[in-house]
Amino acid sequence: MDDLDLRKVRYFVAVAEELNFGRAAERLHLAQPVVSRQIRALEDELRVRLFRRDRRGTELTAAGRQLLEEARPLLAAAEALRRRVVSAAADTRVFTVGFMPGLTVTSAVRALKRRHPDLDVRLLRTTWDDQVEVLRDGRADVSLVRLPIDQRDLQVRPLFQEARVVALPVGHPLAGKRSVSIADLAGDHLLQNPDAVPEWRDIAVEMRSGTRPEVPPVHSVEEKLELVASGAGVCVIPLSTAGFYTRQDVVTSLVEDIAPNQVCLAWMATRRSPLIHDFADAAAPPDPAV
Repeated sequence: MDDLDLRKVRYFVAVAEELNFGRAAERLHLAQPVVSRQIRALEDELRVRLFRRDRRGTELTAAGRQLLEEARPLLAAAEALRRRVVSAAADTRVFTVGFMPGLTVTSAVRALKRRHPDLDVRLLRTTWDDQVEVLRDGRADVSLVRLPIDQRDLQVRPLFQEARVVALPVGHPLAGKRSVSIADLAGDHLLQNPDAVPEWRDIAVEMRSGTRPEVPPVHSVEEKLELVASGAGVCVIPLSTAGFYTRQDVVTSLVEDIAPNQVCLAWMATRRSPLIHDFADAAAPPDPAV
């Protein structure tokens, strides 16, 4: 069998995610017959069927589901390799730090620059959805992340914990309370992935007779707070994030019976760059025993 062609794998992922050859072709900026031929060629090379197509639509076979599961990290690793090779060829060394909203990296960046004056340190704001992806595809060398995350293939170093608050519209019945319980919020619409707030998820599912509430995708803090202000729901955010994004039409209350948010520094476990370890040392909280 020939070596796996990453271009065909990329086409496959587009079709597998869209489950529609026409939409995948538009996404790839190619003609549909070209995509179809490449998928057939990939199937011939692998000697398996990846898709099942009939009048009802397109679906993945068992082999297709397995390939999709492994293709995403493969393509991300290839893109990360490309980025690092290009960076290595540049005249100036570049080191990119990802960070979630509400977190600051100023002191760690300054410490790294003092140790490596010739280093070009760049910052990359991340979101709940891509805070790990930026490490896998090489956009960032390290990233300050908020748990929970998929920790496979990552080195994760805890930094600190912080309390979480709920953002409420000013007209909400709970607005003005210094603190609330998670049970107080169970009847509200949560404007984020319920897995990010498992305490709310478990109570809400029980109240709704075991059905998991559907949450539309909301990708940024700004979007969440706009929806909160409009009365569409509530969201639970770390205390530092709430302090960073203050607005007059949204108020916050401490959630008293919820786990604190854990902030960690993460990087790909396969990376051996001394710069990563220098930054990790700079970002580490001071030892209270010292």
